[in-house]
This record gives sequence, C-alpha cells and structure tokens, in this order.
Amino acid sequence: MPAVTKDTIIGDILRNIPTGFNHYKQPQASEVLDRAKSKIEEYSIDSDLLAQIDEGYYQVGTLGGGNHFIELQQDEEGLVCIMLHSGSRHFGNIVGQYFNKIARELNEKWYSSVSQEYNLPFLPVDTDEGQRYITWMNLSLDFAYENRAKMLEKVKEIFSKYIEKYTELIPSYSNEINCHHNYAALENHYDKNVWVHRKGATRVREGELAIIPGAMGSYSYIVKGKGNPESFCSSSHGAGRRYSRTGAKEAFSVETVMNDLKASGVILGKHNKNDVAEEARFAYKDIDLVMANQTDLVEPVKKLFTIGVVKG
Repeated sequence: MPAVTKDTIIGDILRNIPTGFNHYKQPQASEVLDRAKSKIEEYSIDSDLLAQIDEGYYQVGTLGGGNHFIELQQDEEGLVCIMLHSGSRHFGNIVGQYFNKIARELNEKWYSSVSQEYNLPFLPVDTDEGQRYITWMNLSLDFAYENRAKMLEKVKEIFSKYIEKYTELIPSYSNEINCHHNYAALENHYDKNVWVHRKGATRVREGELAIIPGAMGSYSYIVKGKGNPESFCSSSHGAGRRYSRTGAKEAFSVETVMNDLKASGVILGKHNKNDVAEEARFAYKDIDLVMANQTDLVEPVKKLFTIGVVKG
C-alpha cells in the first residue's frame, strides 16, 4: 500500500472516530441501548446508572484510550487486515465502580475474610445485588460488542473509499471476529456450572477464532482455539506488559518511539503523542514468545504486522 494512502486512511479514521475521552456530538443509533430502554424496569432499581444508557448513545462507535487501538495490518501474503481493540468505554467503567462500591459496603457488613488490601470485594450470584450486577455487566458486554462492530463498519467504509480511489481494486471483507475480553461468564467445565472471569484472557473453545494483539509496530495473531479444559478454554488476550505505563515513559522517549515506528514503516494517528511511550512495542513482551508458551491453547492462523495505527 502506498505510504500516502496509509497516511490518508489513518488521518481520516482519526478525524471520524472519536478517541480517548472524546465522543460524538450527536447521539448515534444503538440497537443495544434501544432494547435496554424498552425494558427499563430491569435496570431502574439502580437509578444512579440510568444516565449511562442515555450517555451511551454518544459513545457507541468510539475508541478508548490506553492500549485500545485501530490498526491496519498486513499478513504474510500481503493481504490487509483491520483489527481494533476497545470495550464498553465509560459505560462499563461506571457500572463496575458502582457495583464495586456496593460490594465493598456489603463485605464490611459480612465481615468478609478477604483482606481489603487485595481490593477484591465480591457479590454472591444468588443475592439481589449479584443478579443486578450480572444484568448490567451483560448490558455492558452487549454495548462493547456493538461499539466494536460500529467502529469496524466505519473503518471499512473509509478503507474502501481510498482503495477504490487509489487502485482498481474492489475491497471485500471476510472472517470477521468480535470477541470479548475482561468479563465473567457462566460456563460448564468439568461437568459443573462455574463462573469464569477472564481478565487479560479471551475464550478459545475448540475451533473458535480469536484475536491476540501484540503491540503497535509489532505482530498480532489470529488464532484457532484448541479448547484446552485446563485453561477453561482460554488463552492470553495479548502480549502483556513488560513495563508499567509510568515505567515505559521513564524508559523510552517520545523521539525513540516515533523513530522506531518510522523505521518500521508504521503510520501513527494520535492527537497527543506525549504519552506514546506507554504503548511502545518495547513496553510489551515479545508476542512470539508469548505464542510459543501457549501452543497447547491455540493454533496460529494468521500472523499480522502493523502498518498503520490509530491510538486514543
């Protein structure tokens, strides 16, 4: 892909998809939020959260900050892949904080044996509070799924526009994957129904496709799950960090990271580059080593290299 085209595409994505703390100026269409409003009685007891449903219309289809990204990638055959990583945005964060506070207060009343230093307050699933949390968590997951789907559609529109302008190709898209991360789900393992909490992990049942990102300027993988029962059909969700965000900024300068991306031919779209070292490839573990350590969990299907990235 010509460098001018990559620049143009990445710039267009950055202009048209809000990132970080930004959101749309006008409400966006959302089947998930419309459905929630149609049965609002399921959510109304937690009245402090209801405003998040209305605010969600401005956030759906937007990219988060931190390690969230939209990337143009190239596989080993020269085909382009669009990969994005984002979740439920502010919506899910507020839901988590709200029920974490409820759990902490109840744990104090119950004289919980879990020390507060671990910051792991809990809600039993057979309590009213626990069931309400599950209801709101599932709404957050549905919102996250729709959020990614809407971003992907917009990126595909932008990508197609420029490919058709600069080439004689008509882009076609296949093998879309939209998978959750950082969530809890009731599943059956070892003949028991158990709650599986995947933090930094993704589900990879036998034959199931999933995404394992590396870092910008590095490689990412599309994988097929092996359904390993000992991992509860899970694998890593990404490379994992070697440095904390603060540690990465102390260890690597903005200039070092930008020069590294330039040398690799990676176009970066980011409004504020002062914190770019937080997401440098040096701040993450070697994705190939991570993959080598989970061959019993997944089978690589595609290896993808970053050619352009949008960050919050």
